[in-house]
Amino acid sequence: MKKFLNDPVHFVDEMLQGIYKAHPAVTYAAGDMHCLVSARTRGAKVGIVTGGGSGHLPLFLGYVGDGMLDGAAVGGVFQSPSAEQIYQVTSHIDQGAGVLYIYGNYTGDIINFDMAAELADLDGIAVQQVVGNDDVASSVVGEEHKRRGVAGVFFVFKAAGAAAAEGLSLDEVTRLADKARSRTRTVGVALSSCVVPEIGHATFSIGEDEMEIGMGIHGEPGIIRKKLAYADAVVDEMMERIFAEQAYKLGDSVAVLVNGLGGTPMEELYILFRRVSQLLEARGVTAKHVWVGEFATAMEMAGASISILHLDEELERLVAAPANTPFFKHLGG
Repeated sequence: MKKFLNDPVHFVDEMLQGIYKAHPAVTYAAGDMHCLVSARTRGAKVGIVTGGGSGHLPLFLGYVGDGMLDGAAVGGVFQSPSAEQIYQVTSHIDQGAGVLYIYGNYTGDIINFDMAAELADLDGIAVQQVVGNDDVASSVVGEEHKRRGVAGVFFVFKAAGAAAAEGLSLDEVTRLADKARSRTRTVGVALSSCVVPEIGHATFSIGEDEMEIGMGIHGEPGIIRKKLAYADAVVDEMMERIFAEQAYKLGDSVAVLVNGLGGTPMEELYILFRRVSQLLEARGVTAKHVWVGEFATAMEMAGASISILHLDEELERLVAAPANTPFFKHLGG
């Protein structure tokens, strides 16, 4: 294992110390560095809280800021935060307008966010929840409730954050976040494993000449392992699964997220987007908003995911709105 580490036991805490020192716009609640919150005054708006395991930066912690999230609770690498940590974030960021939880569809997260919501209810804090499930490869049509939440939750953050910044009610913010969730599809491909610092070795094995379509961001099994193909062929196979679930008509618009999993150069991500763009153009679909980079990683895993949000007028307005967080900045438009 080659990593920039001290004691692996302190990996997450030392990472968090670095984030707080580098980004004074965020701080933490209840004396617990795992309870990251915005340091800025938020006003009487709906609060938005997310959370999950560490190891996915910028996912979770990186999106707390203006126009997006108000707080995030994080656990150890690939481990859910506790219900108490989620509750502490909730209590800190609540401004009386209620709180929306947005997180991925993983058992530990569901249990702990549900428990945190119960604790919040005892304090009179209204909580609603939207659970991301954009990973097309993790379950079939008709059983979408079993699908994992992966990089596409970025679009849910973006829509909900913009809606809350507009001063909309908790019901409306939840409705719009859920609309973004329902209109987002993601497919990923992994080329290598990753190493959890406290374990010290690869979490799974994959051949030097192999790829796995649909592998999860914790190394969960995909739907097919095969020989590595040319980039265009890989994108064609990924997009075929997205096109099968999103019924586009001529003139439709989408937002595109081409996401690196931690060990893929930006140059390769743009090669992937080039082909995504060609496939969309061939169907008369406009890529109205495009983001290419690392938005939801899996430590140093080599690979990428493609997320497509099928826009409508409401979602276009929200996705276009400005945002300013430590790891994501959008000027608007």
